[in-house]
Amino acid sequence: MKALLVKYKSVIRFIVTFLIVYGVLTIGYNLYLNVSDGSQFYPDYLTHLVAEQTNVLLNGLGYESRIMPHPNEPSMKLIINGKYLARVIEGCNAISVIILFLSFIIAFAGKIKTTVLYGLAGSIIIYAFNLIRIVILSIGLYHYPWRREILHSVIFPLIIYGTVFLLWMVWVNRFSKKLNQNE
Repeated sequence: MKALLVKYKSVIRFIVTFLIVYGVLTIGYNLYLNVSDGSQFYPDYLTHLVAEQTNVLLNGLGYESRIMPHPNEPSMKLIINGKYLARVIEGCNAISVIILFLSFIIAFAGKIKTTVLYGLAGSIIIYAFNLIRIVILSIGLYHYPWRREILHSVIFPLIIYGTVFLLWMVWVNRFSKKLNQNE
């Protein structure tokens, strides 16, 4: 047993570090959600911000877009040209995806400064891609409502998780000291 632990020490360290970081960040995010009462920014600040930014981008692209709090659930209704298309819920703010991304790069850490800068840059990239994803999804739903399922369940998760995967590959191959230690 001890020989296996020694042999797979780096794998075990990666898994344990990943799980600890993921757990801590998830608990922190859940605490944030629990203290968000929605009185000023409904349903919570980050989800509201994503809805607002989506609205600005859609209007900038020439669509008459507006958002409003959903009366029956904690989400923002997205309306384009008077047509209620979608709702922006807490899961649309990309925070859980960013937590997953950060947990991986911290578990596969490089130098502290590089890890922090890459984590920040990667989080911004994921956030931006998520906004673009929601805008394109909204336009797609407006023009092709019969494609709702494939747009929401297949194509657009592929975009966001594909982005995360590419960021992970760049991290592992270019910046992580774990890979560089073997050279």
